[in-house]
Amino acid sequence: MNKLYIGNLSPAATAEDLKQLFGERKLPLAGQVLLKSGYAFVDYPDQNWAIRAIETLSGKVELHGKVMEVDYSVPKKLRSRKIQIRNIPPDLQWEVLDGLLAQYGTVENVEQVNTDTETAVVNVTYATKEEAKATEEIPLKILAHNSLVGRLIGKEGRNLKKIEQDTGTKITISPLQDLTIYNPERTITVKGSTEACSNAEVEIMKKLREAYENDVVAVNQQANLIPGLNLSALGIFSTGLSMLPSTPGARGAAAAAPYHPFALPEQEVVNLFIPTQAVGAIIGKKGQHIRQLARFAGASIKIAPAEGPDASERMVIITGPPEAQFKAQGRIFGKLKEENFFNPKEEVKLEAHIKVPSFAAGRVIGKGGKTVNELQNLTSAEVIVPRDQTPDENEEVIVKIIGHFFASQTAQRKIREIVQQVKQQEQKHAQGAPASQHSK
Repeated sequence: MNKLYIGNLSPAATAEDLKQLFGERKLPLAGQVLLKSGYAFVDYPDQNWAIRAIETLSGKVELHGKVMEVDYSVPKKLRSRKIQIRNIPPDLQWEVLDGLLAQYGTVENVEQVNTDTETAVVNVTYATKEEAKATEEIPLKILAHNSLVGRLIGKEGRNLKKIEQDTGTKITISPLQDLTIYNPERTITVKGSTEACSNAEVEIMKKLREAYENDVVAVNQQANLIPGLNLSALGIFSTGLSMLPSTPGARGAAAAAPYHPFALPEQEVVNLFIPTQAVGAIIGKKGQHIRQLARFAGASIKIAPAEGPDASERMVIITGPPEAQFKAQGRIFGKLKEENFFNPKEEVKLEAHIKVPSFAAGRVIGKGGKTVNELQNLTSAEVIVPRDQTPDENEEVIVKIIGHFFASQTAQRKIREIVQQVKQQEQKHAQGAPASQHSK
């Protein structure tokens, strides 16, 4: 005989009610119904029928306003140590299942339940009730690239807290210290009931997909801004981004760029400010990391001396063409995140300084600050052109850019485009002036 326990019964429920309910669902009983206050016991001659009764009724049928619970009846001393695991894939090897069960404690017995369904069912008895309880909520684990995790967490952890509250789960994320250059992914662990974990997975994947698609847009913008930029060689994007095919716009920009076989790429200088305590991580042991970074990016990278003993920031001087700037700055932003110099719940935002000719500064600002405001709206970076600057010996002034990596890069490219346009206009004006005088 297979005795079943029926719980959460209304005080108004009778044995006749239960017999009628089981009969209506073609689940014939083998004997009498043993009714107690709030629960009952029934017998089934066959285990397949017992499983069918559990799957048909438990948590799905209401009697006198209360949803019934139906499960196997077990002796009191085993009741808290025995669990049932259903929907086991038919191709799962039993050695693998044993290994999974053993992770949660000492397994005293595994009883296979033969059913006429495709998926297997087993009864598992653990040595203690605590071990059995831990097994009831097997966690869901999701791998996500580190560059996406910050936006999943949200500002001050708000996104993650909302998902936990909405789904009734507990979500944790592996620490940044576990990341390596070969493993840029973090583990998102979701604990809760199967249904709750499933709901949380939907919300988590929605957030990750949103962050991924935003990065795709940003990458394509960079490809358009820097003609011929080889994104696949950068190694600073989330998984899959560096493998994206170039956009038609990027191909068009590269094709439109004039080919000068003997021309050297234009050198740019960017001063990037990093936390003082992060200098060691950027330099590396005996300068190994900064040398590798310079070779990878194809740029000159130097760290200026501290302005004072209490200086909170140090200036990194990066010299190289646009693609080298992109690669060097991207790796520095990534390194600061990996080494936990910024809160895991926030994106890395740094201040960068670039110099522009003093005669072009007004164009960067625009009439009434229109251009600089448009720049900020477009790039999400803070762009500051300090007023009343005294130009240096090269007649240049500083433009400050503050933001996360893609925002900063986009702002730098746009500002240099403006400067280039001003220079071209100045050249045309200078070339046109003698001609107009000669014609007189």
